[in-house]
Amino acid sequence: MQVTKKSQLTGVTRTIDIPNLTEDQVNAWMSGTVIQKAMPHISEDHREFLQTGITPKEWDQVFGDED
Repeated sequence: MQVTKKSQLTGVTRTIDIPNLTEDQVNAWMSGTVIQKAMPHISEDHREFLQTGITPKEWDQVFGDED
């Protein structure tokens, strides 16, 4: 599923593809189900993007790479 979000860090709008994400899962999350339960198969990076619009590259640029 293609998802478009505006980054809460930079204000940049991006669209990414999140494989195997369904409208039902998004609706469950938007209705109050915890994101980890609504879509347990997606990565932490994809969950972060859904919630905040922040990409891993953006996160590293602002906060540094933890590795």
